[in-house]
Amino acid sequence: MTPAQFVEQFGRARVSAILRANDQRKAEQAMSAAIRGGFEIVEFTLTTPGVYELITEFSRREGVIVGAGTVLEVEQARLAVEAGARFLVSPVVDEAVIAAAGALGVAAMPGTHTPTEMLRAHRAGAQLCKLFPAPAGGPSWLRSVLGPLPFLKVVPTNGIDVDNMDQWFAAGAWAGGFVASLFGSDIDAGNWDAIEARARAIVSRVI
Repeated sequence: MTPAQFVEQFGRARVSAILRANDQRKAEQAMSAAIRGGFEIVEFTLTTPGVYELITEFSRREGVIVGAGTVLEVEQARLAVEAGARFLVSPVVDEAVIAAAGALGVAAMPGTHTPTEMLRAHRAGAQLCKLFPAPAGGPSWLRSVLGPLPFLKVVPTNGIDVDNMDQWFAAGAWAGGFVASLFGSDIDAGNWDAIEARARAIVSRVI
């Protein structure tokens, strides 16, 4: 899968499940619940124990595209792609990580919070801009940014939930990443059915 193909597929799926956990077994069960609920694009943050094993395991599942999050170093990028990651996400704009993603043949989605950071990431070769944290104004802020910068593909990963996702998409978001609004406290509680139910609710709202 090329970076362009991933971006196109992400634009069709519209949603990704982003998991940050402190236990590998619970991470596996929680993400499996999200996939049962309909998510096809998933992201494991590198702060999760056993993350490279998880990336490898899930990248072997049919119909699932796996990415790595919180990528801050070039070596982390290399290890994640070797494990099976097809896209790399960072909380910040780091040209070295963006370049590494390009060299490794995968999509880059650095974290951005201002129009200047978004344009900087785009010019550095990033195919997508992660919007993090959520700005005041939310969807209306994004609509204002995309007015003069319509070529950006922006993916909010904070402040988006099942109740406002339609507003974000209407404002021009390429896709949305769901973290707490999908997993909540149910990872620690082991309430996999609740995660699956929320996943189904989110996926059912995709236009």
